Amino acid sequence: MKELGYLNKYFVKYKYRFLMGILFTIIAQIFSLFTPKLIKKSFDAIEKFSSDKSVSNSIIQGELVNNILLIIGTTIIAGFLTFLMRQTLIVMSRHVEFDLKNEVFKQYENLSQNFYKKNRTGDLMNRISEDVSKVRMYVGPAVMYTINTLIRFTIVITYMYNVSPRLTLYTLLPLPLLSYAIFKLSSEINKRSTTFQQYLSKVSSFSQEIFSGVRVIKAYSLEDQHQANMVDLAQESKSKSLDLARVQSLFGPFMMALIGISNLVVIYFGGLMYIDGTIQSIGTIAEFILYVNMLTWPVASLGWVSSMVQEAEASQKRLNEFLKIVPEITNKNTEHSTVEGAIVFDKVTYTYEDTNITALEDISFSIKKGETLAILGKTGSGKSTILSLISRLYDVTEGIITVDNREISSLNLYDLRNNIGIVPQDAFLFSDSIKNNIKFGKEDATDEEVIAAAKNAVVHNNIKGFKNQYDTVLGERGITLSGGQKQRVSIARAIIKNPPILLFDDCLSAVDTETEEAILNNLFEVCKDKTTIIVSHRVSSAKNADKIIILDGGKIIQQGSHNQLINEDGYYASLYLKQLSEKELL
Repeated sequence: MKELGYLNKYFVKYKYRFLMGILFTIIAQIFSLFTPKLIKKSFDAIEKFSSDKSVSNSIIQGELVNNILLIIGTTIIAGFLTFLMRQTLIVMSRHVEFDLKNEVFKQYENLSQNFYKKNRTGDLMNRISEDVSKVRMYVGPAVMYTINTLIRFTIVITYMYNVSPRLTLYTLLPLPLLSYAIFKLSSEINKRSTTFQQYLSKVSSFSQEIFSGVRVIKAYSLEDQHQANMVDLAQESKSKSLDLARVQSLFGPFMMALIGISNLVVIYFGGLMYIDGTIQSIGTIAEFILYVNMLTWPVASLGWVSSMVQEAEASQKRLNEFLKIVPEITNKNTEHSTVEGAIVFDKVTYTYEDTNITALEDISFSIKKGETLAILGKTGSGKSTILSLISRLYDVTEGIITVDNREISSLNLYDLRNNIGIVPQDAFLFSDSIKNNIKFGKEDATDEEVIAAAKNAVVHNNIKGFKNQYDTVLGERGITLSGGQKQRVSIARAIIKNPPILLFDDCLSAVDTETEEAILNNLFEVCKDKTTIIVSHRVSSAKNADKIIILDGGKIIQQGSHNQLINEDGYYASLYLKQLSEKELL
């Protein structure tokens, strides 16, 4: 139960619903206890009529009818109160489920990039859906039936003891065996439930990867192989599920057998006690049988509740694994921060935690507000890492980054990111309309602003060629569009935001040189008063920049303007001559 202690804050939050549910439960149990008493009175009346012929038939009939009406009335009231109990406690669990899913989702958003490198998407999806649902079953039905059972046991056993302490003792004899069985079975359920949830996450992760990479699978004709892998994984998951089900299936029959034994005990010992005169009325035996049967569902539900608690414990443990993680990137300043765009890297070094690879080493450069910096270099030289550090997706290992003469970590994180427009190397689009994908950068943008941004990104004519134009709904990750079109929509999404800082991470790699030239000319106008950093493999994307730096192995090996760099031996000049000759050949 230690892991489930995390949920106590929700019981405090919804304490009024919780307390009202307990109150309804208590009152409902009190009304339900009228039935055994009225049954006993009916048996006593019949017994009295049989032994005392002076009692008139009409009096007995009147008493029986009165008892029947009271039984019906109290049963209806108990049923209505039980309905109110469910309305308070079960509805409370739905509120907790809503809050917990939001908390999990918010934590997903706050966790750093390193977390997502270590965890698979399918597993994360399984936790926010399956695991949260298991936890809800604990907060709702498990808690409700536990409260119901405790209150019913307390009240019923108190009534039974007042009627006959000795017969009560005989009736409760099977309970120690029941408690031991529950303990053993619950421990086994906990272990098997944890294993099953882990395999369920594996199936979700495998399925998600297959669906995302289905084009590659079809291209390589590997459908049969992955189908076989899926069958093997599903078979293992089924096996773990059946292992869990086998243990869970023991609860029902075992509980009902014990209840049946309790009934036999009541009839046998109650009969002996009636014969020897220890109890005076046959109605007492009938009353005790009803009490035992009133305990049937609570006792039988102990197994189900125990199973739910164990499954919830396993699920909450999986949730706690990351809910208790303190995000590496945190907002250290809650006050508003203005961002204009002057950026300085001072002896910055960054090493990736997961691979221990030093991507940047002793990097120093500065960009004034409104200047354009181009970064070139071979693959893996650290170009994209610089952009990630500027947007604080990572924090530096050594050195200092300042924005407008303030250390970057001292700025309000959300203000910093809101003032940056970034086009990532891997253009990601949502399964939404093209218009909404562009407006993602500015939700209140007008249609005119959307069209203007698309024109600047040289994608307007492509969009107009679609049947539904800007209302065209894209497939997952923008699969409807070509690589170049996705990049240009991403550019439109960044520039419509009109931020003081624009970061372009090799975002023209999938367009032809003619389109690239048109986009660069438009960007020159759009970005003339903005701090702009362009990462590229092409000299054509860098030549108009105010400054150019060349990276190799995480270090700056050249820096200067286009005219300076083409006149000195080195990487830039050789790349310029190579790309110039390729262009002439075309």
